[in-house]
Amino acid sequence: MTGVAGVMALVLAEAVAGSTVFLWLTPLWGEVKPGFFALVGSVVTVLAVGAWFSVASAVVDAYGPGDLLRATTIAATAASAVSTLLLFARQRTVARVVGVLSVPLWLAVLASMGGAGRQSLGLSLFQLAAGAALLGATTDGLLLGHWYLTDRRLTRRPIERTTTILLVSVVVAAVAVITAGFSGVEVATSINPLLTAGALAPWIALGMIAATALIAVLVKAALRGERASAVQSATGFYYLAVVTAFTAEVAVKTRFLDTALGARAT
Repeated sequence: MTGVAGVMALVLAEAVAGSTVFLWLTPLWGEVKPGFFALVGSVVTVLAVGAWFSVASAVVDAYGPGDLLRATTIAATAASAVSTLLLFARQRTVARVVGVLSVPLWLAVLASMGGAGRQSLGLSLFQLAAGAALLGATTDGLLLGHWYLTDRRLTRRPIERTTTILLVSVVVAAVAVITAGFSGVEVATSINPLLTAGALAPWIALGMIAATALIAVLVKAALRGERASAVQSATGFYYLAVVTAFTAEVAVKTRFLDTALGARAT
């Protein structure tokens, strides 16, 4: 994997994998109406298609697991799309089964991407998992906040839990940025030349993660209010969290890929 397409493939796959894990492996199925799963599934499917096209553009012959990555991305994208279509068709039990099966497929996508990292495989997988947790929590939290507008009887337990997950994920994401190092490395300059100036990328990422952490604290504070407007305020904060979290991941993932792969491909 190489270039801007490689960076976008990483970030989009992280977002889809994290959102999928939190959607299907938390107690949401017994708390939220199926329409919420259709909503998240629709958004995830769009992101998954973007990840699929990015992988197709980014994989080079020098990357050994390239064929496996292409295959797992296609299978994972198909599973996300099928589970969403089944929800719209009111085949909820089958949709849930396919949705749960999509979780290991997306984790396999991240595992296949780990070999493209410039650092050790274990460290690369940790960094991808941390990014998935951060982007998944912010994405699902934003969509969950909107869902409260349609389901007035929904308790605050789901969004409280998601915000707690977000608070934990920002700590893990910060550790992941630190493990990536702060020295200058060759990155994809076509994304933004600022990221290569004086090795600013990790500092930008840490700043955005710190901002996300502050936003998560503000969400927790907002949810202490008893009025329905408290959830609306929390949702507004989640908008900001999505922006800061995605910015952090784009910044740090410009340093993730092994540029030697691209060099060998040319």
